[in-house]
Amino acid sequence: MTILYELHDNLYVNLTNRCPCACTFCLRQTKDEMNHSGSLWLEREPSVEEVEKEFGKFDMGKYKEVVFCGFGEPTERLEDLLAIAAYVKAQYGMVVRVNTNGLSDLIHGKDTTPMFAGKVDIVSISLNTPDKEEYYRLTRNKFGEESFDGMLRFAENVKKYVPKVVLTTVETTITREEEEKCLQICDKLGVTYRIRQWED
Repeated sequence: MTILYELHDNLYVNLTNRCPCACTFCLRQTKDEMNHSGSLWLEREPSVEEVEKEFGKFDMGKYKEVVFCGFGEPTERLEDLLAIAAYVKAQYGMVVRVNTNGLSDLIHGKDTTPMFAGKVDIVSISLNTPDKEEYYRLTRNKFGEESFDGMLRFAENVKKYVPKVVLTTVETTITREEEEKCLQICDKLGVTYRIRQWED
């Protein structure tokens, strides 16, 4: 099964297929791999030790970042994610990024943001839209409409512990006016706004 895969000059970690969302646009509805990665559907969740051992099969000097992002929400396995992130930083001294839906606090029922300190360099959160109701309609997550505020609260809090926090939308999926509203949200939170390219 594919635990690590290469994409965009980075090495990606596929930790879990669990996710609290069922996003209308999710890539895993239409494909099972990324950039000839092999199937990202896991037979089972790999142990921390298995993931750490897997890094030894790659030339780590080739990559800019190690990114936690697979066919699931990586913060579903937050403690394991952070243990592996600490290993990557200690062993290879690399930049660690987590691509997330930002619902970690709702998943675990507590403020998880202090746990990221010293282990993660970049947190990239899918904002998707500036509208609370539309966010819930798009993500179809199990936490309801309050999930939008929970995601923004996570973004605001995690910036205290992580050097760079980015909120993202995907180009062509929302209007220019909506992108401007997203920028205003990010400015208010004190985080970076990024418009990502569409991937199919």
